[in-house]
Amino acid sequence: MTRLRHLLAFGVTSFVFGLAAQAQEAPATPPAATAASSAALADFAAYVDATRQQFDVPGIAVAIVKDGRVVMEMGSGVRKLGDPAKVDAHTQFAIASNTKAFTAASLAILADEKKLDMNDRVVDRLPWFQMSDPYVTREMRIRDLLAHRSGLSLGAGDLLYWPATTYTTEEVVQRLRHVPLANSFRAEYAYDNILFAVAGLVIEKVSGLPYAEFVRQRIFTPLGMTESRINAPARIGPSDDVAIGHAKFDFKDLKPVEPMSWSNNEAAGGIYASVHDLAKWMNAQLAGGTYTDAAGKEQHLFSAARQNEMWSLLTPIHIPEPSVPELKATKPNFSGYGEGWFVSDYRGHKLVWHTGGWPGMVSRLTLVPDLKLGIVVLTNQETGAAFQAVTMRALDAYMDAPKTDWIAAYAAAVKKSQANADDSMKKHEAARAKGAKPSLPLDGYVGTYRDPWYGDVVVEKQGGKLTMRFAKTAQLTGTLDPWQHDTFIAHWNDRSLNGDAFVNFALDPDGKVREVRMEPVSPLTDFSFDFQDLRLAPVEASN
Repeated sequence: MTRLRHLLAFGVTSFVFGLAAQAQEAPATPPAATAASSAALADFAAYVDATRQQFDVPGIAVAIVKDGRVVMEMGSGVRKLGDPAKVDAHTQFAIASNTKAFTAASLAILADEKKLDMNDRVVDRLPWFQMSDPYVTREMRIRDLLAHRSGLSLGAGDLLYWPATTYTTEEVVQRLRHVPLANSFRAEYAYDNILFAVAGLVIEKVSGLPYAEFVRQRIFTPLGMTESRINAPARIGPSDDVAIGHAKFDFKDLKPVEPMSWSNNEAAGGIYASVHDLAKWMNAQLAGGTYTDAAGKEQHLFSAARQNEMWSLLTPIHIPEPSVPELKATKPNFSGYGEGWFVSDYRGHKLVWHTGGWPGMVSRLTLVPDLKLGIVVLTNQETGAAFQAVTMRALDAYMDAPKTDWIAAYAAAVKKSQANADDSMKKHEAARAKGAKPSLPLDGYVGTYRDPWYGDVVVEKQGGKLTMRFAKTAQLTGTLDPWQHDTFIAHWNDRSLNGDAFVNFALDPDGKVREVRMEPVSPLTDFSFDFQDLRLAPVEASN
């Protein structure tokens, strides 16, 4: 989940990779598919490969289900640049925030068994749970944990677990009491991940099982999802069919990124899975929570009533204009979030969907309930344009829509996004007092600074330069380069993060640092870098 985003900033396409495609499709499109959809999907493998090449994605896997059957499972490209191993339908990718639907389903299972009620107060299940506002603490219900309407700001608290930190899940949730609220409770939508950590602890408390074990026993095993796991990097073997993520280092050079083990918020985004397994998950969802067991008997994962609740709009989402005219047709008539799912519409059909982002991997899973249609697209590069273009092509095929060049449409969106980022940096450069030097000698900025919810950030002097180190986050270590006056730019040593930040030291009347504030340099930086929420104050040296 790194980037734990629900909508992803498009990366710039600087060059095209010529990787050979390997497509594996089901032997035939089942009779349930219309002739129009069959014709529209005739060149689908070639289209996926063209999408992959246009947006510099080493590997893509896709599965489509219709009327309870698998229409297509395929892979295109490679698991890792420089390695000939191909992506296929069984290659496991990090599905990141698509995990949230599994967390919602886990709570639905427990609710069906009368072990909890979705309207239970969180404090009645976790008495030590605490938000920064007493009213919100008292009134927060289990359902609220899944709906992004808590009053927290976008991505609030994400730095507690991403990039990977040494905090435990319990420590993450305990620190929630210090994360400030930006809005009124249940007043508006703002995507968060931290409350899914709370939901995971509720599942553990009620079921008596670790979150990962509960999902394995109650969802993976019944559905036969043998190619799915949680916190996969800690368990990957050399012969495993697992994709490696790729990122544009400094927004330019595509390279593999190190796999991330992430155990302190598994319920928000910890699952790795193949499209082969996710086809089983989609069919169970589209069947109202039912599946057929090994003996051929119909079973219920969760009730249709619970599914209806998960797919009902709880939190409305403002609908902006598409970023480019080419995407006009994608603008929905309604948009919102239910319990672990986005809900919106396209061409008169309700969509139930989610996306996910992880270091070097992004994905989208889309359900169309009235068509009994499911589409999942997994990729090993950090651009949402690829999964959007593939998803839209498949949706159009089953809605008998005019064929649209979605590759070109999303390429236009990528180009505009990059142009906006370039303009933002030009404005910073224009406002910069280029001759302005730091007010203090570098030693004057050295020290340990503490934020109430994150903890300690250390500024040191090494080799005549300042460095910054987040005490609980190994990846957030880098150099502080002067920008102007008492503002520096933190250039992280790990250039795959694309999260460089302005660091401003505010001085008191005596010329000593009173507070440190931070904010991302680029608008393309993922929102999970919630630097702007930090309020860093000097820690007085002990006597």
